[in-house]
This record gives sequence, structure tokens and C-alpha cells, in this order.
Amino acid sequence: MLNIVLFGPPGAGKGTQSENLVARYGLVHLSTGDIFRRNIQNETVLGQLAKSFMDKGELVPDSVTIKMLESEVNGQLDSKGFIFDGFPRTQAQAEALESFLAEKETSISCMLALEVEERILVERLLGRAAVSGRSDDADETIIRNRIAVYHSQTALVAEHYKTQGKYIGIDGIGTVDVIASRLFSSIDGLLAGKVQG
Repeated sequence: MLNIVLFGPPGAGKGTQSENLVARYGLVHLSTGDIFRRNIQNETVLGQLAKSFMDKGELVPDSVTIKMLESEVNGQLDSKGFIFDGFPRTQAQAEALESFLAEKETSISCMLALEVEERILVERLLGRAAVSGRSDDADETIIRNRIAVYHSQTALVAEHYKTQGKYIGIDGIGTVDVIASRLFSSIDGLLAGKVQG
């Protein structure tokens, strides 16, 4: 199984690039944002709980996030692998994900981290709000808070994968196709190494 953690701050392009990775490698895209929104839309207990945190630009507690994600993975165990988009966001989530995948006799192959400066992230998110109508992208104060939370809490997860030798930094500035080719190159190199090894 090819299991990728697609990482980066809000607005880095994770959702867009996930579509490219799904098309090329046949993986299942698991976006915690999409999973949260679906649960919120369906007014599940977990969804309402998640919404109370998201409305303030705060991280949803680990226990809520992990329960939602495990349910999604368990429903698609016959896939070639998964793209984890927006997860893990904390050290505890990274450890919980490893334990959960180990039970399924698989593990994280790599973390691909899209690296983009804050000014560009804010521009992208405000632009996305105008097109998609997502309220969490329309307020610059909330956007900057989300980016600040990412740097203070989420970015620490990168260290977890760096110590395992699974972190790959990707320049997230450029056209969608250029960034996709950088991602493909990294994954193809990883897969070639596994075949040779």
C-alpha cells in the first residue's frame, strides 16, 4: 500500500494536488476537511462537535478526528493506498494513525509537504472564498489564525516524519501542473527505491 501524508498550511493546494495524485496512482483521498464538512452537513454528533471548534479557527480534538478517519479507512481497505490530507495535525494523531495502520499491516510511506509563504496562502484562500463560498476562507483574521495554529501546533508533526526519514519538502509555488510534476517525481523515486530494495 502507498500511504501518503499530504502536508502543508491552509491554502497550500493539498486538495487540488490530491486530485492529481488520485488520478495518477489510484489512491483514495481522505481529506479531514471534507470528512468534517460531510459530518457537519449530516448533523452527526461528531460533526456538530467538530463545527464548534472549526467556527473559531481552532483544531478539532484528536479523539473526534481519529474516530471519523478510522471509519473512512475501514470502509475502503481494498484500495491501493490513501492520501491523508489535513491529518495528522498533532504528534498524538501521528502516533494514533501509525497504530491504526499497523493493525491493518501497513504504514505511512512518506510525508509530502507543500511549502508556501504566508502572503501567498492568504491571497489563495481569499480567492477560493470568492469562488467556493466557504465561510472559513472569507475572513482574513480567521485565515491568519488558521495559519498561526498550523505553525504553532501542526508544523511540529513534520519533525515526527523527519526523524523517520519520511519527510519530503516540495516547493508549493508555481502552476498546478508544475507542482504536480514535483510531487510525481518524489513519489516515483520512492516507488523505484522500494522496487529495487
